[in-house]
Amino acid sequence: MNIIIAGAGKVGFNLARTLSIGHNVTIIDKNSAALHSIQESLDIMPMNGDVEDSKTYEHFIDKKIDLFIAVTNSDNVNLISTLMADSVLDIERKFVRIQKHFYADTKVQEKLGIDTMIFPIKLASQAIVSLLQYPRANNVKYFKYTDYRLISVRIPQNTEAFELSEKRFSVVGIERDKSFFIPQKNEILLANDLIYFFGLKDDIKAICEQLENLHDNLMQKCVVFGANALGISISRELINAKRDVKLVEKDLHLCEKADEMLEGRASVINSKYGMSTLFEDEGLSSADMFIAATDNDEYNITKCLEAREKGISKVMAVNNEMEYYSLMHSLGIIVVRGPKMSAYNAIMEQIGSTGVVLEKSFCGSKAMVHMRKIFPTSKLIERKIKPLQVKHSKIFYMREDVLHSLNEKMILKEGDLLIAFCEVGESARVKQWIYEL
Repeated sequence: MNIIIAGAGKVGFNLARTLSIGHNVTIIDKNSAALHSIQESLDIMPMNGDVEDSKTYEHFIDKKIDLFIAVTNSDNVNLISTLMADSVLDIERKFVRIQKHFYADTKVQEKLGIDTMIFPIKLASQAIVSLLQYPRANNVKYFKYTDYRLISVRIPQNTEAFELSEKRFSVVGIERDKSFFIPQKNEILLANDLIYFFGLKDDIKAICEQLENLHDNLMQKCVVFGANALGISISRELINAKRDVKLVEKDLHLCEKADEMLEGRASVINSKYGMSTLFEDEGLSSADMFIAATDNDEYNITKCLEAREKGISKVMAVNNEMEYYSLMHSLGIIVVRGPKMSAYNAIMEQIGSTGVVLEKSFCGSKAMVHMRKIFPTSKLIERKIKPLQVKHSKIFYMREDVLHSLNEKMILKEGDLLIAFCEVGESARVKQWIYEL
């Protein structure tokens, strides 16, 4: 594919690094230093130019552009650059990163012919709120074609090894001692394993309760550290879910802004003074959920460890830099993708997906899930298919909401859903199989 990326920031760089394998990628920015750094480390064409100027794109006027991705730090620049590029070039698909969530309620996407608008702040906020229904879960992923969910759960410490019978769900991944694998049979589960369950909400909820013999914890009291755009968005989502929210921030100006934006519905606490006694003075230790949502991963880790020491059972940190992901995991902190990482992953999933096949990553991009729906017009209806024999994978078909292992030949029916979980190293082979059926 011929791909143009507008914006050479962190998201643009990571997209260029991934997409440069097998594609022709050009990245455009006015920042010469950023472009020079990219040129030294990636085999792509960096271009110094104003992405809002239509003349910048005249260099590509004779080329078909398969994908235009606007990921600068400005919503206005992203939207205008898309408009300008589309006025000059023949573009197949357009992806735009947007920070302000209110654009989702407008007709901007339709008017500009944008295929996908990515709202990374909202994605990160919703990822946290989705955990309210699962007090023991680390992450919840939803899918377009089924009500089944992919939910990761940490086995409590001091739990004796046990085998879990898979009836109405499947274990599709285990992270153990910093290594990830996909079990091929009923695996003996160990204390501190991070287990990835694929199943319906109530069935997985019952597993979570079984693991610690706990009933639902409503996770009513929530503390959010950081009144940046993400912290405010998280607080708003929690308030809308009818939770009690305390938002903590050092900067007094940000506190005032947060209080105004949240319309006084959260307790906004200025922590500039008295950090050492803050948990006691403000009653933060009684919280059910603690979220460190600043832009500094080291600070987020420190506050999460402090919160856990104060007795808060569910602590999570926003992860802005990939190198801190493993550290957060090893410390038993629930990891939430920050806006930049959310934007990158969402765009890559959209690129990998089509109208028929969906693609998502999980476990810090160590594994992938591919889904193919058999629509009424599909040529695969009544066709016999063979299972794919690939190590480090687990393949199913779903019929009438019942999950079956695909380990022998079967005839596809209308409405069937093919689902393949695999380690990232096997993704290309699995993806080829599911596309070429």
